[in-house]
Amino acid sequence: MDYLRLFSCPASRPARLSFSTRTAFLSATRSASLGLLLLMGCTLAQAQDTSAEQPSSETRPSSRANPVPAPIQAEEREGLQSATAQNNSVRPEKREHSDELLQQIHLPAGFSISVFAEDLTNPRMIEVSSQGHIYVTEREAGQVTLLRDQDNNGEADEAQPVVSGLGEGKQGVHGLALSPEEDYLYMVTDTQLYRAAVLEEGELDEPELVLDNLPEAGQHPNRTLEFGPDRLLYLSIGSATNAAAEPNPLYATLVRFDPEQPDLTVDSLEIFAEGLRNTIGFAWNPLDSQLYGWDHSSDGRGDDWPPEEINRLEEGSHYGWPFCGGNQEIDLHVSEDPPEMTKQEFCDETVAPLVTHQSHTAGMQWVYYSGRQFPAEYQNDAFVTLRGSWNRNPPVGYEIVRIRHDQTGTPVAVEPFASGWLLGPADAPAQFGRLSGLAQAPDGALLVANDSHGVIYRISYNAGG
Repeated sequence: MDYLRLFSCPASRPARLSFSTRTAFLSATRSASLGLLLLMGCTLAQAQDTSAEQPSSETRPSSRANPVPAPIQAEEREGLQSATAQNNSVRPEKREHSDELLQQIHLPAGFSISVFAEDLTNPRMIEVSSQGHIYVTEREAGQVTLLRDQDNNGEADEAQPVVSGLGEGKQGVHGLALSPEEDYLYMVTDTQLYRAAVLEEGELDEPELVLDNLPEAGQHPNRTLEFGPDRLLYLSIGSATNAAAEPNPLYATLVRFDPEQPDLTVDSLEIFAEGLRNTIGFAWNPLDSQLYGWDHSSDGRGDDWPPEEINRLEEGSHYGWPFCGGNQEIDLHVSEDPPEMTKQEFCDETVAPLVTHQSHTAGMQWVYYSGRQFPAEYQNDAFVTLRGSWNRNPPVGYEIVRIRHDQTGTPVAVEPFASGWLLGPADAPAQFGRLSGLAQAPDGALLVANDSHGVIYRISYNAGG
């Protein structure tokens, strides 16, 4: 095998291959020791991939017609391209949670926010059954907890752990998905998928291992799950690095599979979409069953590029990472080229986002609103939690946004819905909430997880104020 030819940038290249063929070919060659050493040399300049939890966001709508600024391109010499960017690390000081601070949350007229549950351990994703059973993952504790509001007063009366022992810390259980018949709850850690039978009162039977040996998480351990209209289970597998081509083709993808398939292994996973650095939140529009998702873009490129992306996720599509950002723009910080083509050729073949949003926002759970409590204008629009930045000055995010859709059901704009967890002044920022999980309660209210403070909120609407 001519590894020098494979991992260098020759003037003439072999015939162009499809995305899937190139990915498989590159993955196979990287399994050889010499190939790995050469690849490490090519990608050493990208060793700035550090933190696991990324972004945050102001709420500045943008779209293809108004793209976020591209990186600053340095002087080009002898066919080489590079870019420079000022990088900031600003982690707002954590403040204690209080009722006084909660009353400062900004919401549209008629909406209010209250504490639904508290004293939880790092609550992350939320799943609600048609019977009103509310499940939440407590990742650092490695458990799933069942919340009940038996007297319907808008507060949880009981928080009952129903599964424990599923990892711990950043490797603990994260994503949740009820099966279409709601007879099983599926739960995923960074590398393992479990399921447990749902019992009559919402408790869970002993969990069983369904799938083992998912790719090691690396920088992005936050696996998420959803069942699609096709009754297949969709699983988001984020990239292991900040911005480097991955040796395992399952990284930076959305995969799907039948979880009841006998002898299920990682080889059974079908790559539905790729080039997705970290799409934690995704959901199907109830109007037309079209799948959309929010992707976290690469860090280390400054405060405002590349933007976060709202993508229409379609089978067989590539969304650009790691070689492209924003609206099919070349990421000049990535030193290596895609296999068998230039970055420009590669980016031209990828799918551009429908809408872009402020860099470092860290979109988390995505929920379409179908309840009857909120005004009719919210029907079939989506809400997304933004966890907030750690690497932008000034910080952004720490809020919930609404994604407006047009009459055809296509996302067209992002606007603030609930904000105020990020506190000023700009030169001494603080926060009392990093938001993660989001779900619609049986009564039509929204449930929101604040994983940094162990709280779940309830956002409700009352036309009379």
